[in-house]
Amino acid sequence: MRKSDKIYKIFSCVFLLIILILAGCSKQSTGPYDMQPVQESDDIRQEEDLPEKELSAKESSTGGLGTEETSAEEIGEREEAVEPTIMEVDWSDYFDGINGAAVIYDPAENSFRIYNQELALTRRSPCSTFKIISSLIALEKGIIEPDDSVRTWSGEVFWNEEWNKDIDFPDAFHASCVWYFRKVIDDIGKDAMQEELNRLQYGNCDISDWKGSLNTNNNNPSLTGFWIESSLLISPKEQTEVMERIFGSNTDYSEETLNQLKQVMLLSEQNETEVSVYGKTGMGKAHGIVVDSWFTGFADGDDKRIYFCVYLGETDDANVSSAKAREIAVEIVETTMDDIENLIALKYYMKNKQFME
Repeated sequence: MRKSDKIYKIFSCVFLLIILILAGCSKQSTGPYDMQPVQESDDIRQEEDLPEKELSAKESSTGGLGTEETSAEEIGEREEAVEPTIMEVDWSDYFDGINGAAVIYDPAENSFRIYNQELALTRRSPCSTFKIISSLIALEKGIIEPDDSVRTWSGEVFWNEEWNKDIDFPDAFHASCVWYFRKVIDDIGKDAMQEELNRLQYGNCDISDWKGSLNTNNNNPSLTGFWIESSLLISPKEQTEVMERIFGSNTDYSEETLNQLKQVMLLSEQNETEVSVYGKTGMGKAHGIVVDSWFTGFADGDDKRIYFCVYLGETDDANVSSAKAREIAVEIVETTMDDIENLIALKYYMKNKQFME
């Protein structure tokens, strides 16, 4: 054999050997990078072994394909957790130098308009505004039956002539007859009263001075109680929040009770507006001086409801009374309703304008 033939055969064998080696490597690699085999996780293997119903339930709880979905209940809780906005406003012209505060709550916007925020957050005695609460509880529990609500006068002569007679629920509410509601509250009882105040988150919820012995202006047991310059305290802002808990969309109280309460709260002397105002006045004295005057409630307009409270505190050389608080409240409420309706109209106009463009 020629030397050149030997060299050719050796070269061919080497070349064939190189090809075989390369072919063997190609079986272990699919490209320039080695691909690691995917290991089944324990979760995947466990899910393969799960019955169909259990697997379906697990997918529902985790939102299915690796995504977390929020339940309607959780969304609702998050929405409830959203803090309302607070806008401080200058309503001093309405008060004409009187030391006072005003709060408007608009649930549709989840917003407060507050004048004199420091005073609006200060807790004071609710006085006769508490008749809204005692009436609510008594109506709901059947302690007051509107068609049979007359209570017998004891014969004791009081300073208010309207109280010196047998009186029914509507008249007692309008005349703010303290002895009538003293009896109603005693019929409700301490336990039920405490439970309802806790539910409503009514100020400090303190009814410890049940008989009202802390009152420095009166010691007549028929005319005193924890709600009259005594242990129970609430701020103007909290008043509006309580009104919303009672008359708002998430109320715990029956429609019948609320309608009966609205009937006695409606102001009879309505101005020439489309706004209906519902509320209750309250006034308290200490050592013969008016120290607390209130008007709180809610107002209805065209498909709109707002909650309000006006509070007047002790002011030298000024007419501080519950009647004045009511007058200021009605003016602020009507102005606010007009502002809200104008804002709604503007938003509607801008929305349609953008649509047309």
